[in-house]
Amino acid sequence: MMRDMQVDIPYGKEKINVKISQPCEVLVPNKVIVKDQDKIIEKALKNPIGKESFEQFAKKTEKLLVIVNDATRPTPTSKILDYLSPILISHPDVTFIVATGVHRVPTDEEYRFIFGKSYDIFKEQIYAHDARKEEDMVYLGTSKNGTEMYINKMVPEIGNVIVIGSVEPHYFAGYTGGRKSFLPGVASYKTIEMNHKLALSDDARSLALDDNPVNQDMVDAMNVLKDINVFSIQTILTGDHNIYAVTAGDLLQSFDAAISYANDVFCVPLKKKGNIVLTVAPYPMDIDLYQSQKALDNGKLALDEGGIIILVSKCRDGVGETTFLDLLSKADTPQKILDILGGEYKLGYHKAAKMAQIGIHAQIWAVTDLDDEIVKKALMKPYSTIQSALNHAVEIIKAAGRQPRVVVMPSGSLTIPLVKK
Repeated sequence: MMRDMQVDIPYGKEKINVKISQPCEVLVPNKVIVKDQDKIIEKALKNPIGKESFEQFAKKTEKLLVIVNDATRPTPTSKILDYLSPILISHPDVTFIVATGVHRVPTDEEYRFIFGKSYDIFKEQIYAHDARKEEDMVYLGTSKNGTEMYINKMVPEIGNVIVIGSVEPHYFAGYTGGRKSFLPGVASYKTIEMNHKLALSDDARSLALDDNPVNQDMVDAMNVLKDINVFSIQTILTGDHNIYAVTAGDLLQSFDAAISYANDVFCVPLKKKGNIVLTVAPYPMDIDLYQSQKALDNGKLALDEGGIIILVSKCRDGVGETTFLDLLSKADTPQKILDILGGEYKLGYHKAAKMAQIGIHAQIWAVTDLDDEIVKKALMKPYSTIQSALNHAVEIIKAAGRQPRVVVMPSGSLTIPLVKK
């Protein structure tokens, strides 16, 4: 007789214990050796790729702009700023901008999460990017794909930019980090919409860069920033958000160097796909449904056709960008969503497309804090608890004459299952 497995599932900042009585595989980011984090940061900044040291870079500048990620990413910005602060405090003119993309402005709590101890020091020098404020944007050129690069005017006006990012797999850009701090980070709504439309391509997927039209467009769009002096700091985290590696220097070279470290952590071998996948958007990536969708897209890689995928996310701020929900609400089947997408596109529709692609081959269920009617509009089946959803999924799979096999991804937003061959 098989013994029950007890698995702790993240939900917001809490853990919920779930009992699993079926064959089960738990996928978490790979365990890697973590060395002294301060030494990792120091080594990267003193030995950057294709650039002088950070200290030399800063000394040569009259003005500095520091671009940081918002609170939807686990980037250890505060830890990096702790190291940079002595130089930044003594600099005559430093400005910070939070690369929100199309996300909302951070709350005070989120500012403190991002900046840590540095928030009180630099509070009056911190701004949040607003992609919808056209008066804050300047046009710099057009990519080969036709994406018009409107970017926050602080970037070209200040000219000397420090980027602090984190690199992990991304469901349509290939990887986060590097060029993403500019596009979508501090780009206009129109620019982001044009770029993200390319996410409808099947080649826009996790781990893909060379043939990925979204990445190609981002890199090409960066060519219009060739006269901007950029010092890049890219972090790679463990599954529990400790610093595993840091690369620094040239924007593209530091990003490329970070990818192998990211693969070490987030590309996880899977023995066999499951017909039930429990995929979690862990804090802080559980901010809303829009962001949580990433956990679904990663989870589908572990799911057999005709199975059930269960999204677990608190969705603390609700839906987020509502455009994708508006599209999902227009149809009662996933195929109808894809049919609509053949004739129109708005920013956010790529989310609906990715969800519809899953929905054609599987049932999508969800355990969230959202109202049940909202979940249904997103073409998902709502459940009040993780255990009840899992138990019902087991019943349905058994009723179909199949042996249940469960795959659990407690960090679904960051885990890329790779089936062993």
